Amino acid sequence: MSGESSPGTPEGETGSRTIQAVQTTLDIIDVLQERNGVRVTELADRLDRSKGTIHCHLATLLQNEHVVKEGNEYRLGLRYLELGETAKDRFGIYDIVRDELTDLAAEIGELAQFATEEHGRAVYIYKAESDKAVRTASSVGTREHLHCIALGKAILAHLGERRVDEIVDRHGLPKFTEQTITTREELFDDLARVRKRGYAIDDEEKIEGLRCVAAPVRTSSEVLGAVSVSGPSSRMEGEWFEEELPAMVKRSANVIEINARFA
Repeated sequence: MSGESSPGTPEGETGSRTIQAVQTTLDIIDVLQERNGVRVTELADRLDRSKGTIHCHLATLLQNEHVVKEGNEYRLGLRYLELGETAKDRFGIYDIVRDELTDLAAEIGELAQFATEEHGRAVYIYKAESDKAVRTASSVGTREHLHCIALGKAILAHLGERRVDEIVDRHGLPKFTEQTITTREELFDDLARVRKRGYAIDDEEKIEGLRCVAAPVRTSSEVLGAVSVSGPSSRMEGEWFEEELPAMVKRSANVIEINARFA
């Protein structure tokens, strides 16, 4: 493992500099995030650690109010609400994004989302749903691969080739549907199209039956994230999907860009 980056290691740092005990604690938190209640035995089996090791980590998390214990099961504590609010507040344009996406979802009648890039993945910052919007597994804080969603490709298109290569080296190009991009050549070709037309398309590349349009939100020096609208393929077609919706998504991205200058 020496010289290789662990999943939690930032670019430029190697696995030899990570602390295994801290990694185990973070792995436990990740599992607790996925599951609503987990026993020590389940965690030990999932993480390939002894029950004694898992118990010690959980005892420390419990003492510091990061988890709660109900019977024989452990769950994440409400401390993470506080941490999440702190992270949200430090994302300087959150209120701007929230207001614009709420209006966009109401106007279009579909699911509107905003994501940014962190550690080579898309992180959902806000989502707004209309009454008829599709329900997806993504929620605020969810992390996704960038290459298979319109939000991600809108961001990747403005990161520069070297950074995109670093992200692909780290996370790969896993296949989710028959439409998923799985080679660098395909990816760079698609990113060139994104830059040319000003928006990205996800044509059932992550979820079968779901299409999405996204536009980047940029400053003069960086890409802050992207705005998207998603819906079932049956409603995302023809002139609406190819012309009208992209124009509306680009408009919302532009509104956020302008307001961000004064945030």
